Amino acid sequence: MTTKSIAIIGGGPAAMSLACHLDTTKYTVTIYEKNKALGRKFLVAGKGGFNLTYHEDLDYLLQRYEPPAFLAPALRYFDNKAFRKWLAELGIPTYVGSSSRVFPERGIKPIEVLNAVKQHMVSKGTTILYDSKWVGWSDQNQLLFESGNKVITDYVVFALGGGSWKITGSDGSWLSAFRDKSVAVIPFSARNCAFGVEWPKDLKTKYAGQPLKNISISAGGRSQKGELVITEFGLEGNAIYAVSSEIQNQIKENNTANIFLDLKPSLSLAQLQQKYERGNASKTSDILRESIKLDNTQLALLKAQLTKDEFLNKKHLLYSIKNLSLKVYSPAPLDEAISSMGGIDLAAINEDFKIKNLVETYCIGEMLNWNAPTGGYLLQGCFSMGAYLAKYFNECSISS
Repeated sequence: MTTKSIAIIGGGPAAMSLACHLDTTKYTVTIYEKNKALGRKFLVAGKGGFNLTYHEDLDYLLQRYEPPAFLAPALRYFDNKAFRKWLAELGIPTYVGSSSRVFPERGIKPIEVLNAVKQHMVSKGTTILYDSKWVGWSDQNQLLFESGNKVITDYVVFALGGGSWKITGSDGSWLSAFRDKSVAVIPFSARNCAFGVEWPKDLKTKYAGQPLKNISISAGGRSQKGELVITEFGLEGNAIYAVSSEIQNQIKENNTANIFLDLKPSLSLAQLQQKYERGNASKTSDILRESIKLDNTQLALLKAQLTKDEFLNKKHLLYSIKNLSLKVYSPAPLDEAISSMGGIDLAAINEDFKIKNLVETYCIGEMLNWNAPTGGYLLQGCFSMGAYLAKYFNECSISS
């Protein structure tokens, strides 16, 4: 039986997953990577904790993706359990940490995870060509590279990444090449990013860099528990990343967005009132510290957003602890975002990630117009897409 060739353009998580799961007795597989190493964004995601996926019920996991139905087939095929099992087979055991996040066992570094995946690809016969920047198509529809090389292949899978973190090579510069091929594309916008808030000068000076722990944030009808950090620019952290799409939609329509913080999501308004009334301190700030357990950063935020009369009005104060209104005026620059939306319009591909108006050309990973909150969901989505597309190829009948 004659093998057919698959060219994978890009060397991120989706590309590596595809290469790892392809049947190399049926296909000759080559990855073309423009950098000198694979997975640069994969490694950046590992800084400060390598959240690979989440230990959650699959139906709940599916709802974390935008749009929810797009990745459902891939996630059902290669779900979080399958991902962890596959990593364990590669010698990367995992454990469940806080907030259901899944990490490599303690002591295992991100580069070790990357090397295990790479070693598996190479052991199967995958060829990796570095310093191979794809720049478009020739007049004869060959794949063109910056070096001048022209490649003819039976199938091509693009996994070029989104528009954030340009330093990793994920710069979205490929959009124009697909637009020239009449493939519908959408400009990139920041997701999983910080947002600007016009803080009073004193708050920025004293509390920039301070966390707001165990809070909940609401925007556009969606809420998320987690942590925020006050910055000179505004707010960042996993809680606001999870509602970034809702905030972006408001900004697009109104130039600003309204978000609401619950500084004590574990307590109801009635419970807050009970604790407040039982307080023995004479000063309002001391009651909030001692009876309600607000920290100095939370107190400073309340005082910055409320007038003196509002702060001393018990009813208004307690309501504000549960529903502190903040106005957000802009997202952080795209290059500073963890992820992006935009890229190839989902209407331009079919259910197997094939680009409808191009011959045997497929597209996976963050270059498609989807999103998920935080790196763990993003990595799961990319690895699921790669595995799912490999399944499609492996089940195809190969003519000799």
